[in-house]
Amino acid sequence: MADQGLEGSQPVDLTKHPSEISSYLYFKNIVSTVNLDCKLDLKTISLQARNAEYNPKRFVAVIMRIREPKTTALIFVSGKMVCTGAKSEQQSKLAARNYARIIQKLGFPAKFKDSRFKNILSSCDVKFPIRLEGLAYSHSAFSSILFKGRSKVPLKE
Repeated sequence: MADQGLEGSQPVDLTKHPSEISSYLYFKNIVSTVNLDCKLDLKTISLQARNAEYNPKRFVAVIMRIREPKTTALIFVSGKMVCTGAKSEQQSKLAARNYARIIQKLGFPAKFKDSRFKNILSSCDVKFPIRLEGLAYSHSAFSSILFKGRSKVPLKE
């Protein structure tokens, strides 16, 4: 998993940065968007596709799930689609293509355009404790602390 970087990003030169953190980096969730380049009838999709749910009073998109790769897609009437839950960029792209193919099989002229990764959630073990309060205090321009439901920016004395 350590060799899976963002598209267009440069690999880390481990001779200059001898950290082993990259070997402990785990992708948890990849969020990508795709434009299917056509208007969609969400009611038709929800009635004809498996694992699709649509309740317009609750949410304006069809929620569709597939098992492999285990992901969820939000499909909007505009033809935009958000794919979540993949564990790698390759899985995210494969899942988005699978959803687009399902839409095509239902009779819509869907295309696969403007595929983009919007968010990547990952975690790693840095092998030492991190003092969050001190980190937020020393980097207050880039961080905030959440206290009992309220966000507070640390004040410098």
